[in-house]
Amino acid sequence: VKAFAEKNNISYNYFRPLEDSTNSRIESIKSAIDKGAKIVVCPGYLLEDAIYDVQDQYPNVAFLLLDGEPHSTDYSDYKTGPNVHCILYKEEQGGYLAGYAAVKEGFRNLAFIGGIDVPAVIRFGYGYIQGIDAAATELDLGQGAVKVKYDYAGGFSATDDLKSQMDSWYTSGTDVVFACGGAIYLSVTKAAEEQNKKVIGVDSDQSSVSETIITSALKDLTESVNIALTSFFDNGMKWDEAHSGKTITLGAKEKTIGLPTNSSSWRFTTFTVEEYQNIFNKMADGTIAVNDSTSTRPTPSNRLIVEFLG
Repeated sequence: VKAFAEKNNISYNYFRPLEDSTNSRIESIKSAIDKGAKIVVCPGYLLEDAIYDVQDQYPNVAFLLLDGEPHSTDYSDYKTGPNVHCILYKEEQGGYLAGYAAVKEGFRNLAFIGGIDVPAVIRFGYGYIQGIDAAATELDLGQGAVKVKYDYAGGFSATDDLKSQMDSWYTSGTDVVFACGGAIYLSVTKAAEEQNKKVIGVDSDQSSVSETIITSALKDLTESVNIALTSFFDNGMKWDEAHSGKTITLGAKEKTIGLPTNSSSWRFTTFTVEEYQNIFNKMADGTIAVNDSTSTRPTPSNRLIVEFLG
């Protein structure tokens, strides 16, 4: 938002809820509107029920909800008003790229730990397994050559219990863990640092957090916001028919899903940026299709032994 506003000479402000509650998030949104906001950009699933409540109260204010869709607190009703535009992501593509890269790098004992089994996290995890299988197939690895542990932490916070679980995984042979959700990566990286093992981050480039993070499955929120706000302001500060009350899902085609390739973040020594770009381009043009189902577990080839713990 800051980058878009400064580039286009538009005023902006940042409002942060005082506490972790729907009511507090609603109050922050109302404060922004009281101070003149014409569009409020809200990132993350935690704001879904807040937008559900305020969208009808402020029909002349636009909302951009990233990574979610408005719903009632109990999830019994979903409704996206004409003043709201939602952006979701093809997390399965990011998970696929991370899993593919890890196997191409040479890892054979991998794991996935998600925060909670919500759709976005599941898509990351199931895509990860698909990418692992694709690379194992491409390398023609033997039966059971790759082992994958799969579980959910039951929350998005770093905890001592999760740290202990990661200690156990790494001790038992796991080489790299895809830590997917909130702050759970802090428990995973702590365990990895103690045992000289590796971690895959999520959502943003988390390489600066720890040397153990070899890559991150990214969602490019910057480009997503740029795409949406450009359309909004080009249309006289309102959502056009393609955006009003609509949800779009962005991925490799729009260059909003991928792995970081800058030199400070690229910590693979065998898998190259050129190899990554090749597989990414195939995903972007549709040559590679990743199953986005969250209801059916992937059924990989016999090259993988997948242990679903949760």
